[in-house]
Amino acid sequence: MSDSIQYVTNSQAEKIGVVLDLETYQKLANLSIDPELLIGLSVDELQALAESYLFPITQIQLQELLNKNSENHLSNEESEILDRLLAQVDQLNILKTRARYTLNIFQNK
Repeated sequence: MSDSIQYVTNSQAEKIGVVLDLETYQKLANLSIDPELLIGLSVDELQALAESYLFPITQIQLQELLNKNSENHLSNEESEILDRLLAQVDQLNILKTRARYTLNIFQNK
């Protein structure tokens, strides 16, 4: 793709624009239609995100709160913390899934 990109520069040699060949433009335009794609991240960044997990201390805290919850021993404050941690896990899983999806799309193009 790098051969299909040309930059427009000003008199100070600063990049101020880009010219794409039609095929590259169409590929990029089609990718931008899907709002689930994580555009702007490198393959390495997408792989790191796809393989990420909770910080170990947070994972331990989550497990302890889940255990207490199963025994009905959560205080109101602990219940709020558990809800917040579960929401974070949900968001992390969504991001990880979007990263894997984006990698899959890029690898199949």
